[in-house]
Amino acid sequence: MQSPEDRFISILRKEGVDFILALPCDRVKGLLERLSSKGFYIPLTREEEGVGISAGASLAGRRPAMIIQSSGLGNMVNALLSLTMFYNFPLAIFISHRGIYREPIEAQKPMGKALKGLLKAAGVGYTLIDKKNDLYKIERALKRVYKESRVHAFLLSPAVWKGCSSIPESERKRIFTPQRLSYKQKKIKALFTRYQVLEILKDYLKGHVVVSNLGIPSKELYHILHQPTNFYMLGSMGMATPIGLGISLNTEKKVYVIDGDGSLLMNPGALATVALFNPSNLTILAIDNAAYGSTGNQSTHTAVSTDLSLVARGFGIRNIYTVGSKRDILRAMENEQRGTKFIHIIAKPGNATVPNIPLTANQIKDAFTEAVKT
Repeated sequence: MQSPEDRFISILRKEGVDFILALPCDRVKGLLERLSSKGFYIPLTREEEGVGISAGASLAGRRPAMIIQSSGLGNMVNALLSLTMFYNFPLAIFISHRGIYREPIEAQKPMGKALKGLLKAAGVGYTLIDKKNDLYKIERALKRVYKESRVHAFLLSPAVWKGCSSIPESERKRIFTPQRLSYKQKKIKALFTRYQVLEILKDYLKGHVVVSNLGIPSKELYHILHQPTNFYMLGSMGMATPIGLGISLNTEKKVYVIDGDGSLLMNPGALATVALFNPSNLTILAIDNAAYGSTGNQSTHTAVSTDLSLVARGFGIRNIYTVGSKRDILRAMENEQRGTKFIHIIAKPGNATVPNIPLTANQIKDAFTEAVKT
């Protein structure tokens, strides 16, 4: 007799789901172990980054799905509405519905009880899977997710997995090899604004996939180098690098992410996931002007205390360049190495006066997906 986990996985495969992202939950640990062993599983540090990575995977032609627990929904609502639903990306969300069925942890109960109302308020439809025999309900709703480009949640009761086994703790092994840090801090003078940096970079970005941070960075890129392989973010701060990672894992094309200090500080755990997979076709251009440029140039923490190069290195990214001059920026771009590149560009605050992007979210997405196919 097929186990609930194997039946669940067979349903996903039947509907063409080929990109699974998840954070752990004790109630579905057996399922996650099986998914991990089958090689199409992306472990996350935070649910919100999974929304961004899923969007990137969708842009590259994959069918993503996420597995989270009830509390995780609270970490991803904004990104769901301002990215996934705004651009009409498909996403199936399988939620381990904690706080309802024989829940021993009191802190799980408030979100568990509020879950249905939160989904309804967000405009996300859901299907209840209360027992093992309800797994068949997934197929019909899952088919519509990808056919109609919609977001749909599946609320999985812990009763579904009752009696399922997982790998014993005694059989788990861990070997940790610390990095040898040879990084020496040096003072780098900010010479250029973000707009001027983009002008320096434009010949390297031409013809390649570019994911641009939201707000003024996207408007500046549109003005300097508009091309169909640019994905302009219109919302969802902190999602540029996750989107770029999702694309890079599903294409052989070069992928450049134009990110900023404010956005990276909002979702730094995404760098850990980047380091875990370390795709050689991904370059993160961290333009650090120590300011929230799109909201009035208020100072970020990098103005005083935080070094993004050290942050990236601490998360495990090895190819790191901290640059400020045109010569050093170009050298970093031209240096070919195995693994992801993180180019930390020290820049001056300031925004160029450029008009809004005259494109809708769907126009941006459609042009991009068509261009990436070729």
